[in-house]
Amino acid sequence: MQLRLWNLSARDNVNLYVFVGVLVIVGAIFGGMLVHALTLEQQQELADHLGAYLTTLEHPDQLSASDAFWSNFRFYAKWLLLIWLLGLSVIGLPFVFALDFLKGVLVGFAIALLAQQFEWKGVWFFLVATAPQNAIVVPALMIASISAARFAYFVVRERLFRRKGQLLPPFLAHTAVTGLMLVALVVASLFEAYVSPYLVSRTAPPSVSSTTSTIHANFLR
Repeated sequence: MQLRLWNLSARDNVNLYVFVGVLVIVGAIFGGMLVHALTLEQQQELADHLGAYLTTLEHPDQLSASDAFWSNFRFYAKWLLLIWLLGLSVIGLPFVFALDFLKGVLVGFAIALLAQQFEWKGVWFFLVATAPQNAIVVPALMIASISAARFAYFVVRERLFRRKGQLLPPFLAHTAVTGLMLVALVVASLFEAYVSPYLVSRTAPPSVSSTTSTIHANFLR
């Protein structure tokens, strides 16, 4: 097997793309249902946190874009690194798919929470605040997951059953794909840190009353 990047085209891996895509979509639906399963006290607490977060957006010039970038990048990089490691372990592949499902849950939960609190304005806020970076992050994580699945399949088929094939080329290929996805996450983090705050400050719905401290909006990612 020659060293090359995995063939990750949708045509040649349609089953994997459909499977991972369905996981993300089902996770988003489940996340939306979770909001309605919360008690009134829990919903109010989340609303207070959300309101406190929105108050920080009233003055975007006071936000540290550099700190936001490194915080976002570390979050995404850890997620990507975990996918890479789980793929290498082979037996951790089910957890890779679990992470894809979890990503869908976070997105669906954020949409449902904002829609519940601010109706259609909340959905518009979500689209402006998170859709651009998620348009990069979600496909990047999906491609990394599919690469992990292909690596695990190669190890099981070629190394365990056929007892042939070199492990180094697919390892390097999987690592190269992960590296490319890391670059994509850098772009997403830069956009989220330097562009999103200004877009959000102009589209944020009126914040709910809050006396709690500001929290980082990881659930909006």
